[in-house]
Amino acid sequence: MKLKPLALLTLAAWFAAAPALAAPRYVAGETHRVAVQPSAAARDAEGRDQLRVTVWYPARAGTVAKEVALGPPDAPFFKVAALADDAPFADDTPSNSGGPGRKRPVVLLSHGFGGSARMMGWFAAPLAQAGYVVIGVDHPGNNGVDRMTVPGAILWWERAEDLKRALAAVAADPQFGPHIDPTRVGATGFSAGGFTALALAGARFDRQRLLDYCHAHPDDGVCRPQLEFAITEADMRQALQRPDVAALEATAGADHSLPAVKAVLAMAPALVQAFTPESLKAIGVPVRIVAGEADTIASLDSNARPAAEGIPNARLTALPEVGHYAFLSACIAAGREKLALCAKTGPQEKAHRTAVEQALKLFAKTLGKPH
Repeated sequence: MKLKPLALLTLAAWFAAAPALAAPRYVAGETHRVAVQPSAAARDAEGRDQLRVTVWYPARAGTVAKEVALGPPDAPFFKVAALADDAPFADDTPSNSGGPGRKRPVVLLSHGFGGSARMMGWFAAPLAQAGYVVIGVDHPGNNGVDRMTVPGAILWWERAEDLKRALAAVAADPQFGPHIDPTRVGATGFSAGGFTALALAGARFDRQRLLDYCHAHPDDGVCRPQLEFAITEADMRQALQRPDVAALEATAGADHSLPAVKAVLAMAPALVQAFTPESLKAIGVPVRIVAGEADTIASLDSNARPAAEGIPNARLTALPEVGHYAFLSACIAAGREKLALCAKTGPQEKAHRTAVEQALKLFAKTLGKPH
């Protein structure tokens, strides 16, 4: 298929048109909460119905941020960002009622297959520095903190429900609820998180479409066993025999969208073959897709490009030499030495800068400037 006119931006054209990132307005704060998510019990290895929530937000002036890294303390694998742990929320101009005078827009952020909320801190931090409140979760049974499970690896639409549950929890939180506007929401994510963001905008899942695609294209990256957690179709079918998993499977094709979502930025989206064409065509919000031309996991031609072609108001930016895992936090020396996925990133700085620039531009236009 051919791309829609002007749907694909070259890297050179993007940087020529995009302004340089503005100086940070705020320090990025980070805090953590736990919400109840009933469907988590079927996905979590320990059967817990808990959902870990991470919130990044503009912190009060003068707050000190510290560099966060992931991995062994003596030799971490990833550099995340400078974050202020549990810092006070940035002061707003008081309203006449004495409460916060500014309700800030929210961005829901979904990590990739086997990732974590904190792994996406590189993306969340500059948005928080610009004044947005960013909410992420560790998707139960499909994150790098807990033991992975087959249900966590196959019940992909439940990721959208996780973020909806997290938004409700933060809106009800006495510290953060008064500062956010839950009617102005952006959705974003990487890989399976890009799938999640599109589901929040109205894309609908059909497992048989994905199975048919993989039977015809067994060597496609999304059809092969994944580096983070390898399962087979037989593993999937066995898991679906469990009554609790089967009950969730019955909701697969339902509408998992969030009406408050006004725009989507998808980074190297995966599993696009599972979406019905009519649901992609019905997405009515602006969608921006950033993906790498060197991606062998969720290839450009079978994921990002079909999404851009199928969604009416979508635009794809393809990045030369960028691989799938470029959209993780920056791999540092120990990570590049010991982790296979760090060999599949390509130029991460290029990918990070492009994704952040596009997000700030898109969300300022669709959600309103946060300051």
